[in-house]
Order: sequence, then C-alpha cells, then structure tokens
Amino acid sequence: MGGKKQKIEKTNVMRLLEQKKAAYTPHFYGDTDAVGGVEVAAALRADPARVFKTLVTVAGSGEHYVFLVPVEQELDLKKAAKAVGEKSIEMIKSKELLPLTGYIHGGCSPIGMKKPFRTVIDTSASGFDTILFSAGKIGYQVETSLAELAKAVRFELADIGE
Repeated sequence: MGGKKQKIEKTNVMRLLEQKKAAYTPHFYGDTDAVGGVEVAAALRADPARVFKTLVTVAGSGEHYVFLVPVEQELDLKKAAKAVGEKSIEMIKSKELLPLTGYIHGGCSPIGMKKPFRTVIDTSASGFDTILFSAGKIGYQVETSLAELAKAVRFELADIGE
C-alpha cells in the first residue's frame, strides 16, 4: 500500500450534497500554497477549464447573483447582466462576502450560502462529465456532475465567461 491517505475533513457543502443524495468526490489541496484558481487546478492536477470559481455580484436593482466561470476566465459583466435580465452588474466588495453568503474570499461555494441566490454557470460546464468548485473552505474542492449539482442548488447555464 502507498503512503498515508489524508483524511479529508467534511465541509458543510459536502454535508449538504450528502443530504440531497448528490454524488460528489472531495478534493483537498490545503497542503499547497495554491491561492488563485489556476494554481488550485494545478495542485489538483485538473484541467483548469473544469475548475470553476464562484463569484458573487450585485445588480443595479440591488439583487445579488452568483456566477460560476472557469478559473482561467473572468466573468463578463455585460453577458452576466444580460443572462439575469439586469441592466448592470458588478462584483460585490470583499468585505460584503462573509455577511452576505457566510463564506470568505477563496472559499465561496454556490452550495450552502446563507440564502439562495439566482445562480448561473458558464455553458462550458456542460461540456464536461464533472466540474470542480469550492467546497466552502479554502483548501477543499468538490467534483460533481451538473445533474448531481442540480439536486443541491438551482442554477441555469449561460455564456458568461470571457
């Protein structure tokens, strides 16, 4: 047998997926210096096109929206606004993230936010059997299919990356 297998601590995101009977694979990269999404993908030896970052925005209307785009892309604010029928959208300020979602920057997941927000995932996700995204804690990611993710959070697909 190989070396010691690191026991992965369960995050709330993992518990919520299990409650919804959604299949997922946990990943741990906390023993690396990976900070940015592309570094996280490298630490997990995953294609960065399959690793998604969770971005929280606020629209001119005051509504909040959650967007998931591949880590190597940025959110196209014009496309994002159009996808949710808003005139304009901007990223929320870092200090607003924790009180609004319950998550810190770098550990934000579309699953388990304090309240459900309309969530849009870039259409590129549909080209993969599974995608990876934050498990709600820095150092942890979950991998699941869109069909399994739909058991835990309502989302729609749109072309929102650039």
